[in-house]
Amino acid sequence: MAGPLQGIVVLDLSRILAGPWATQVLADYGAEVLKVEHPLGGDDTRKWGPPYLKDSVGQETRESAYYHSANRGKRSLAIDFSQPDGQALVRQLAAQSDVLVENFKVGGLARYGLGYEQLSALNPRLVYLSISAFGQDGPDAAKPGYDAMIQGMGGLMSLTGVPDGEPGAGPQKVGVAVADLMCGMYAVSAILAALFERERSGRGQYIDLSLLDTQVAWLANQNLNYLVSGQPPRRQGTAHPNIVPYQAFQTADGYLILAVGNDAQFARFCAAAGAPELASDARFRSNEERVAHRAELVPRVAALLRSRTTGDWLAALEVAQVPCGPINDLAQVFAEPQVRHRALRMELPHPTAGSAPGVRNPVRFSRTAIEYERAPPPLGADTMSALEERLGLDATALADLAARGVIA
Repeated sequence: MAGPLQGIVVLDLSRILAGPWATQVLADYGAEVLKVEHPLGGDDTRKWGPPYLKDSVGQETRESAYYHSANRGKRSLAIDFSQPDGQALVRQLAAQSDVLVENFKVGGLARYGLGYEQLSALNPRLVYLSISAFGQDGPDAAKPGYDAMIQGMGGLMSLTGVPDGEPGAGPQKVGVAVADLMCGMYAVSAILAALFERERSGRGQYIDLSLLDTQVAWLANQNLNYLVSGQPPRRQGTAHPNIVPYQAFQTADGYLILAVGNDAQFARFCAAAGAPELASDARFRSNEERVAHRAELVPRVAALLRSRTTGDWLAALEVAQVPCGPINDLAQVFAEPQVRHRALRMELPHPTAGSAPGVRNPVRFSRTAIEYERAPPPLGADTMSALEERLGLDATALADLAARGVIA
């Protein structure tokens, strides 16, 4: 495959989302990703449906949309490494790999002889990344954890949802598994940093990455709002804690997001809305004052926005150079002219569905362009070819392993 990581081999022992999301990005960037799955069922998300892909006559396959969201560009090897011969295969693959990604329970792989200490002895250049719920040490290290509970425990749900005292108040989780996805992105950057450092030292290293650590770390300005003020931020619906007006507003026929980022934009908004007096009001002249007088300003802005349709506001505020946008559902997202121009939706050939839809990686390299060649693979689609290519196993050896249930 093309891409800046061409020649890098990633052994992917992860499943669900955080690890597979990271290794999908690495595959997009040109790495060869060998996804090792149990022969009986494989990655849990293969069964997380409906919806499932449909074949050429409209019948459902057993390929879930969820699984397809995070496994593009990989090769699937069905290996049972609870068996000694399966462990031996994974060790041989690790000896030839640059990166290993896993998300088993803390210490889970060591009992199979596949922990970092064991594999780095075979391959000192191996970059080995473990994703866990809470990290490799500490009082919660042995506990399981999933995205939704991490969004709650890590503070995100305290910031997301309708404010107390308003209709529909209460904490909300984000509509996608952002704790998993952000952990996956941190994993990518950590792996790339370790590979870069390996060029100097010649040595790989171990990376301990947890969902909770990631969730706490990326709360960004909200973390600092608390650490500086000593006051935990509260839910504000779609409103911004530090900028006003910056939130969703109802229009005459729907909603839009108004994102006024500075005082000049606020003055232009007021002029476009036919209320220039708001910009000269001492309570609203600066963002600091607008934050302090949020309760007085927001209802007045809301009344203005309700006077026109969403389309009218989008047109008027574009002329005034005031940032705003529609609140689209996903059908509207993929119909947006800019999204269509950027060709974010794509199709990849698939052996059972004919073709599989997907969404392009947002990164665009000028020289080492991403090439999308492989849809997410069926379970075990590449076991035989990969073991023959990488380990030199012949047909007799492969047939023997398959007959004993070590591979499929």
